[in-house]
Amino acid sequence: MSIDPRQQAEFLIEALPYMQRFQGSTLVIKYGGNAMTEPVLQEQFAYDVTLLKQVGMNPVIVHGGGPQINALLQRLDLPSKMLDGMRVTDDATMEVVEMVLGGLVNKQIVQGIQRAGGKALGLTGKDGNLIQAAKLQRDDGVDLGWVGEVTRVNAELIRFLDAGGVIPVIAPIGVGVGGESYNINADLVAGALASTLHAEKFVLMTNVAGVLDPENQLYERLRIAEVQQLMSNGVITGGMIPKLRCCLDALAGGVRAAHIIDGRVPHALLLEVFTRLGVGTLISDLD
Repeated sequence: MSIDPRQQAEFLIEALPYMQRFQGSTLVIKYGGNAMTEPVLQEQFAYDVTLLKQVGMNPVIVHGGGPQINALLQRLDLPSKMLDGMRVTDDATMEVVEMVLGGLVNKQIVQGIQRAGGKALGLTGKDGNLIQAAKLQRDDGVDLGWVGEVTRVNAELIRFLDAGGVIPVIAPIGVGVGGESYNINADLVAGALASTLHAEKFVLMTNVAGVLDPENQLYERLRIAEVQQLMSNGVITGGMIPKLRCCLDALAGGVRAAHIIDGRVPHALLLEVFTRLGVGTLISDLD
């Protein structure tokens, strides 16, 4: 299918003020869902983040890998148990999590960016004490094993990589005070990074169009008070609630805008950053 050159030119013209506005700013991206498992979308994502870096932005990627972890646990005949969206992580499961996230998935993303012409470096939170963590303590006392929460982020390491033209690709594995590994929810790691780095944008790539109303229509823009009201009124439920809470925490930590976007849309990242309408839900009190 041929593309009208005039449409291509119009997109570039529309993108220009955003390129100028966001030059030098940090964009933290939680990368997951279909965008991370479908080969065509993987390739497009790699080109998207390479372009963002090329025009002067500093993309920082935090990735998940739940399906890949599940597949290896099944092959090894190890049990897999989830509780409120958290993976119960015993010693054997933690080994699998480190192999899959810190090895297989992380390196695939790095290689994709490098094939697209970018420079990327794969890290876990254990590298350079990037993500310091402590054991997650639930209010109900249930022990999830080696599941952690972020206590501190080494922002200096990320800024060093940014300055060197390198795109950090981070697996959500934290390190405890004794050097132990913790499995941490990737959304929470991305949100903590966005807050610590005072990111311009925090982007969650999902398998839905964004935040939807009861008629499944997209909320294109929400302010913080509106999000809080929709959650308290029960309009928004299920798996979207922890994502929205993560966005609200990032905004409270100094991030200027949070976005929940549809990773199934080709080049969703570029469309969200460089077009007026975008492809998801923008959450911000700033105009």
